[in-house]
Amino acid sequence: MRTVHVGTGRPYDIDIERGLLDKAGEYAKRLSDAKRVVLVTDTNVAPLYQQRILHSLSACGFEATTHVFRAGEESKHLGTIAEMYNTFADFGMTRRDLVVALGGGVCGDMAGFAAASYLRGIDFMQVPTSLLAQVDSSVGGKTGVDLPQGKNLVGAFHQPVAVLIDPDTLKTLPDFYKADGMAEVVKYGCIKDASFFTFLEHGDAAVHIEDVIEICVSVKRDVVNLDECERGGERILLNFGHTLGHAIEKLRHYSGISHGMAVAVGMVMMAKAGEARGITEPGTAGRIAALCQKYALPTSEQFSFAELANAARSDKKTAGDVIRPVLLRRIGDSFTQTVPIEEFESFITTED
Repeated sequence: MRTVHVGTGRPYDIDIERGLLDKAGEYAKRLSDAKRVVLVTDTNVAPLYQQRILHSLSACGFEATTHVFRAGEESKHLGTIAEMYNTFADFGMTRRDLVVALGGGVCGDMAGFAAASYLRGIDFMQVPTSLLAQVDSSVGGKTGVDLPQGKNLVGAFHQPVAVLIDPDTLKTLPDFYKADGMAEVVKYGCIKDASFFTFLEHGDAAVHIEDVIEICVSVKRDVVNLDECERGGERILLNFGHTLGHAIEKLRHYSGISHGMAVAVGMVMMAKAGEARGITEPGTAGRIAALCQKYALPTSEQFSFAELANAARSDKKTAGDVIRPVLLRRIGDSFTQTVPIEEFESFITTED
């Protein structure tokens, strides 16, 4: 087993091991004095893994039930959260009980937010089954939902009691979602680890997936430990590619493109913008684009710079009349730049 310890205000471990799904009940018993557990999952994941988790929980003496929502970003709204609250209340959940999030990033974000806000906060455990969730979204305590005006505009910081990563779940993941997760993998090389980026260029991430997961969550752990609640410090660097990625998702009405694919385009665009202004080492955007293409990710979008800039105005990373996109000096060396909102369109505009 590989273990990465997260030293936030409420510390916890990220454990990585094949077959870990079947130990969920043991972890819950060790980490919680709960009597009841609600397993939150979606319509894609439930048929694959729901029974294994429920069996593990029952074997350890828990009363357990399941809340299943329709899979997809389109479900990531307050209406779905209200349905979760109803399940919690009908099941008699108390503040000592536990929520288990079984699924991808959408599931973890929503189950975590429901747990953070029900009874003003109950414990939850992350059991991520997608690559994106395993390398990124399950770690760090960000939870939330989308509004029509933008992505993740409602949420809370709520750290899990544990993150259980079973790489075997990736065997059932469609290629589309494997590509989706690779965008976040590429991001970690871009912002913090040039040698990891080079490895991804020359190696095969799928062959070394446990190493890839451990490296990514270790980088995120280090960043989150320094800036748990994104107070303007290191944690904002994790948003490389996300300002424009979220804008693309919004313009597409959260359908037809995955989060990771939108972020891949955003990373390439921000690298191009940095190169155009002499901020970023020449050739960086080309390397990022080539790596994204290697892992079946897009590198361009149909929307105009004006449309993207306008959509980015509502992003949660804006502060007053400025926006702070993440840029690169070179691969592995990232920083933030403060840009007045009215100048953001010209900042990202480049000639292709």
